[in-house]
Amino acid sequence: MAFNQPAGPPASHRQIERLLELLREQGHDDFRSARGPMRFTQRQGNGKFTRDEADALIAELEGDEHDPTAPSQPNISTRLSNDERSARSLPDEVLAVELQRRGWVVMEP
Repeated sequence: MAFNQPAGPPASHRQIERLLELLREQGHDDFRSARGPMRFTQRQGNGKFTRDEADALIAELEGDEHDPTAPSQPNISTRLSNDERSARSLPDEVLAVELQRRGWVVMEP
């Protein structure tokens, strides 16, 4: 097998569409914007998955609905701006300190 080549048949169009839908719910614009956070390879960042990879990723992204021990993610129905994405990626402590610096009162949930 050549370097960075898929090890199986390509994912179906339906699988790719479902993956893209789930990634958009997570706040990503496309496969490329999800590449770093989702730890995709360059090939996957270009939207090329094997059937097995697509099945595993779909199960992972849908997994918190079926696994009661998994932390729940808020359902993001709209696209997030770059500022919103940046704010969500900040550690809680950093965000709290910045809000306090701006005069907000912050308490732990």
